[in-house]
Amino acid sequence: MATDIIIPALGESITEAVIATWLKPDGTYVERDEDIVELETDKVTMPLPSPVAGILKHSVEEGDTIEVGGSIGSLDESAKKPEGVSKPETVASAPAQASTSSSSASASTSDALATPLARKLAEEHHLDLASITPTGPGGRIREHDVVAALGAPPAPASTNGAPRPAVFTSAPAPSTTSFTREVRRERMSQLRQRIASRLVEAQQTAAMLTTFNECDMTAVMALRTLHKETFQKKHGVKLGFMSFFAKSAASALRSFPAVNASLVASEKGPEVEYHDYCDIAFAVGTDKGLVVPVLRNCESLSFAGIEQGLVELATKARENKLTLEEMQGGTFTVSNGGVYGSMMSTPILNPPQSGILGMHNIIRRPIEHPDKLGEVAIRPMMYLALSYDHRVVDGEGAVRFLRHIKDCIEHPERLLLDL
Repeated sequence: MATDIIIPALGESITEAVIATWLKPDGTYVERDEDIVELETDKVTMPLPSPVAGILKHSVEEGDTIEVGGSIGSLDESAKKPEGVSKPETVASAPAQASTSSSSASASTSDALATPLARKLAEEHHLDLASITPTGPGGRIREHDVVAALGAPPAPASTNGAPRPAVFTSAPAPSTTSFTREVRRERMSQLRQRIASRLVEAQQTAAMLTTFNECDMTAVMALRTLHKETFQKKHGVKLGFMSFFAKSAASALRSFPAVNASLVASEKGPEVEYHDYCDIAFAVGTDKGLVVPVLRNCESLSFAGIEQGLVELATKARENKLTLEEMQGGTFTVSNGGVYGSMMSTPILNPPQSGILGMHNIIRRPIEHPDKLGEVAIRPMMYLALSYDHRVVDGEGAVRFLRHIKDCIEHPERLLLDL
């Protein structure tokens, strides 16, 4: 008896999915609820568990696009579970069989967990995937792992059968004949296509403007230095700068509700939808592109609650475990380009939101001393940017909104006093 593996309904407006990676090789015995394939949509990447136990049979290839409700393979329930095997063997757990035959090499390569690009690159260079140290989520081999292995000497096999990590040495002097003019193309992922369409949508439909300001980080940095050890011991999470900006943004959103609103269509014409809550989305960079998970009700969360929520969302994002619910419904967005060294940028709106705050790197530079007029002081400064939809937010409101955040950062006691 064979059971089809069907692409389930993945959420509103999602009609298809791409087979990103088969997590279990063709012909493997899998247990019920064991993840067998990774699906990529225009919003999230998510694993699909096995509906039953049995022998897995692939009917589609990695990279194929399948509509919701379509079959991607089957499971033979009549097959008996192999004796003495509690879990399907993987590269990390299966005993390594030393063999010089091409069949053994191809078997180890097919069993390894790798992205399609990494697998293709390894095949082109006749490299055994089993000898490569993976750095991707779930022990998956990525493209740069293959590239790194190509520049490393062959790793000797360990005594327990598991491949040893590659040992890297200094690269040889570049050869004048080593350059190449080859061109390659990669399929744009569903997530990247979605990001592209939303960015174009924001620029074509919104009357987007950006206003800038700067803030002195001295007070926040001193407060953080004074309490960070006690904070981590009590709450089990580090005290970062993002929680100060999240609380400042929530305070500003309540003072200037238009920035927390969205323009929506109705039968009577365009309407402005105001929100009494602050569901702030935070931009997180991943290997597959920028994702923007949402932290709900930031206005009611403590500093510890915000830091814990951000760590959880960032971890899920980088491990491709975000759910659709965690990606939808934000009312405002915060993007921190400063972690990558950005001094100043113009962030693009995240439709249908009316505002996005851009944070940047902290640079010590000379400014007029805030308490000593006419005297120059070296202070840690950050440029702030607020992009906003001028159809909903007036310029005056946008400038005052950003000034509110600046005041909260430069005088963090305002957050305690709800000013």
